[in-house]
Amino acid sequence: MGQSHPLEDYISNLPREITFHKKVMDGFFCLITKRAGRAVAVALAVAAIPEGLPAVVTTCLALGTKRMARLNAIVRSLPSVETLGCTTVICSDKTGTLTTNMMSVSKVCVVRSVHQRPITDEYSISGTTFAPDGFIYDAGGLQLEFPPQSSCLLHIAMCSALCNESTLQYNPDKKCYEKIGESTEVALRVLVEKVGLPGFDSMPSALNMLTKHERASYCNRYWENQFRKISVLEFSRDRKMMSVLCSRKQQEIMFSKGAPESVMARCTHILCNDDGSSVPLTMDIRNELEARFQSFAGKDTLRCLALALKRMPEGQQSLSYDDEANLTFIGLVGMLDPPREEVRNAIHSCMSAGIRVIVVTGDNKSTAESLCRQIGAFEHLEDFTGYSYTASEFEGLPPLEKANALQRMVLFSSFTGCCRVEPSHKRMLVEALQLHNEVVAMTGDGVNDAPALKKADIGIAMGSGTAVAKSASDMVLADDNFATIVAAVSEGRAIYNNTKQFIRYMISSNIGEVVCIFVAAVLGMPDTLVPVQLLWVNLVTDGLPATAIGFNKPDSNIMTVKPPVVNGWLFFRYLIIGAYVGLATIAGFVWWFVYSEDGPRLPYSELVNFDSCSTRQTSYPCSIFEDRHPSTVSMTVLVVVEMFNALNNLSENQSLLAIHPWSNLWLVGSIVLTMLLHISVLYIEPLSALFSVSPLSWAEWKVVLYLSFPVILIDEVLKFFSRSSRGRRFPLRLRRREILPKESRDN
Repeated sequence: MGQSHPLEDYISNLPREITFHKKVMDGFFCLITKRAGRAVAVALAVAAIPEGLPAVVTTCLALGTKRMARLNAIVRSLPSVETLGCTTVICSDKTGTLTTNMMSVSKVCVVRSVHQRPITDEYSISGTTFAPDGFIYDAGGLQLEFPPQSSCLLHIAMCSALCNESTLQYNPDKKCYEKIGESTEVALRVLVEKVGLPGFDSMPSALNMLTKHERASYCNRYWENQFRKISVLEFSRDRKMMSVLCSRKQQEIMFSKGAPESVMARCTHILCNDDGSSVPLTMDIRNELEARFQSFAGKDTLRCLALALKRMPEGQQSLSYDDEANLTFIGLVGMLDPPREEVRNAIHSCMSAGIRVIVVTGDNKSTAESLCRQIGAFEHLEDFTGYSYTASEFEGLPPLEKANALQRMVLFSSFTGCCRVEPSHKRMLVEALQLHNEVVAMTGDGVNDAPALKKADIGIAMGSGTAVAKSASDMVLADDNFATIVAAVSEGRAIYNNTKQFIRYMISSNIGEVVCIFVAAVLGMPDTLVPVQLLWVNLVTDGLPATAIGFNKPDSNIMTVKPPVVNGWLFFRYLIIGAYVGLATIAGFVWWFVYSEDGPRLPYSELVNFDSCSTRQTSYPCSIFEDRHPSTVSMTVLVVVEMFNALNNLSENQSLLAIHPWSNLWLVGSIVLTMLLHISVLYIEPLSALFSVSPLSWAEWKVVLYLSFPVILIDEVLKFFSRSSRGRRFPLRLRRREILPKESRDN
């Protein structure tokens, strides 16, 4: 699905890196030693390959998807979990994601008269849900007792009911009114019910006597029964409007609705509210209506539609695009789609986390800018220049200015009149951001959004969206809520950090094993560890703590730092810790031969020349080099130092003084279980024979602890530098694999 999986890319490169370094070391063996036989080669292969890594990674990601599901974020692709944690830009739809998508007509503007100058009437409508309960008020705040007595309101209700493809219904189980179809069209259905019907002075009280199921569409059904639909011109993005031809008593009328600028451009007359007459639409009237439109869209943050009609020749049975001319303007309706309460805090969380939010909308630019101001996307900004772009403005920028715009953009509007952004514009935006190495999350819900969802690093479909959008996405929002995306990003970062931590733990352990074997071979020592011991350490001893690291609690600053990257500093830490693990393991081996009271106390020179023991006279038997004790000490040092290293991985940068071991009881339990298993191997005879080990004395255990504990001190120093510099000493960042097509990357 998505394109950029930074950690997955890193893990995918590990086998090649391991193979390369193993071949280099094999070459050293051949050049430096004369005993680079099969045993050493097998030991090196076992040490170099983290056998348990794939299982641990999959387990951690699977557990992460389970936690995300509780947040209403349904993950469809495991790699998208860590991608979400690395997201640098979220391109979010406005409607339904940042807003409630509970459309309601809030204001209506009509022309009252044009005798001296154009005078408009503005009405306010109460109610902000799909419930057909509300009242209509004039500009003075007085409730209209009989709204249908207003000629323009009556025609607005007529047009809204007939030029409409949606349905309003009552759900008795949820005890609320629900929509079927577009929210904008359902809002018009609700307006029809609030306006009422002509000719009934007692209409409000009569409507209250209906059941809720009947009330949902009573007035709409009245108009649909009065008129017979003959032909429909569906909405198109180039026209930005739709029309329907209706017949009543051998009179044909075409009703139209759409973007105000598109509908008004096709109007030549206007319906007056005071007497119902039709008068020519002059430039003064146009300017007045344009001013009202800008006020609705800007200050009031309303989504606007214009309604119009046209009387057609008697007997006409079809419509063509040419018929959408010489229309009579009825009125302007402004719809309110309030922002979700939790969105403002979610936007602030993104800003604190170094994640940029780009609002992608099909609304008018002024409407979208007002909404962005409400939700805090334009926090502390007075001038939106350079932060808000329409699709045409962005496409017209020179390449250099376009690059600068991408670094600052907060709003991307592609006004089409249908309140939806053009799918091609979404894909264009994703591609442009990806060229600047951003990790992009894109939301969408329609069939046409599928290409952009597929192209994005992580496509996020709405739970209420189409099946096509969901199948093209990496994640589905069950509640269509932007705050859920932010919560999922926080969870994704925690999973990403935990994944990095157990990879760091396992790889540093493997580096330590390789260093141990490599240094021992270079120095000419006996085998410190045999393959079966290495397998036990890799599969059992490493696997349990690594899995438990996946349960680490998130760092306290997880949403106050920039998105994580895998950089050179992290790899440097792998090497430092791994080198110490290897050297400590060898030190335990050497200690037993040279310093242990239970050992032979050989000179160091004898140890590194053990292979010539049989050819010269010595004060000790050559069989001493086959004793199990030294490899037992080495294996135990390796196990214990890795247990201490597991504690280091409670957090990437925070000290163990800040995050205590009991913050992850799973890790504590896994360490205890691992040590019990290791002790069983040492002290239970069949197992000790199988793994070529022997019981250790208390003196030997003390040396094991002395050699193992410093790994905590070393990592504390490295964490201190990480907190101080955030790894800027090694600014190398893994870039996206731009040269490969998406299909190749997914395979």
